[in-house]
Amino acid sequence: MSAFSGATLMITGGTGSFGNTVLKHFLDTDIQQIRIFSRDEKKQDDMRHELQAKHPETAGKVKFYIGDVRDQQSIRDAMSGVDYIFHAAALKQVPSCEFFPMQAVKTNVEGTDNLLHMAIDAKVKKVVCLSTDKAAYPINAMGISKAMMEHVIFANARVAAEKGDTTICCTRYGNVMCSRGSVIPLFIDQIQAGNPITITDPDMTRFLMNLDEAVDLVKFAFEHANPGDLFIQKADASTIGDLAKAVQQLFGDTGTNIIGTRHGEKLFETLMTREERLRSEDMGGYYRVVADSRDLNYDKFVVNGEVQTMADKSYTSHNTNRLDIDGTVKKILTTEYVQEELKGTRHN
Repeated sequence: MSAFSGATLMITGGTGSFGNTVLKHFLDTDIQQIRIFSRDEKKQDDMRHELQAKHPETAGKVKFYIGDVRDQQSIRDAMSGVDYIFHAAALKQVPSCEFFPMQAVKTNVEGTDNLLHMAIDAKVKKVVCLSTDKAAYPINAMGISKAMMEHVIFANARVAAEKGDTTICCTRYGNVMCSRGSVIPLFIDQIQAGNPITITDPDMTRFLMNLDEAVDLVKFAFEHANPGDLFIQKADASTIGDLAKAVQQLFGDTGTNIIGTRHGEKLFETLMTREERLRSEDMGGYYRVVADSRDLNYDKFVVNGEVQTMADKSYTSHNTNRLDIDGTVKKILTTEYVQEELKGTRHN
């Protein structure tokens, strides 16, 4: 019997790519209700009509709540009776967060704190929060806000563990292929318009995950989490240059323009820092980084003995398994978006 049997699941930012994929995984199970919490009424209306058209027997399981994680009362109104939460609401675009950093703070940091306080008060059983590789050694406003979000998560996890009703954990993953605002749909649109594709830096590396893998990571965290745990999926990576060539191999070569890095971009991404590797556990396809359980009395930890503070290296898109062009083609073909584009069945 699944832990979700008869349960109510709330997804913040639920109209996004992640929320749509969660529905695909859960809609035909014995879950009782899925609550979509987001601030965009148009996306909610589109999702509602699509569910009614494609899944008329189970569409009634999905309930929609207009709200914003910045607004505590809207969260409180949606949370009554919720058993579990997947927290995906965030500002995610690196350039826009660079220009409007306080908006990233209000949603990613303050919004997460609001949600977790409401969840603890409502005695929600488990909350899985979604973070990003850009939170590890952050150099841009989006990554810094997500790094602060993670610290908010871990602080609230300690409080929740003391009260004993709510388990809070975090997942961190790399680029999700074909999610909203990501580069593969941009490349495809440029090719279909007959334009050269724009590449920031061909030597840049990025982790590659599909949406199903992102949901699998969250489900794994849900099943195995202790309070304050951070879960990371082992992921392949490719260079942006090879990713562009892989998309062109499938959709046609219209040439490339190298435009240089955008605001706040890294040459490579880090999923697990050297410091975190000391607390990590290899769980096969995933790493668990256990919570730092020390309190503010540091003397009892560091006065006696030698302290190791970091591992030899972090886990990055430069030192993970690197896909070649053929491997990248196979990887991007696992996405529903690319499959539909190749069939010509995607409608905007």
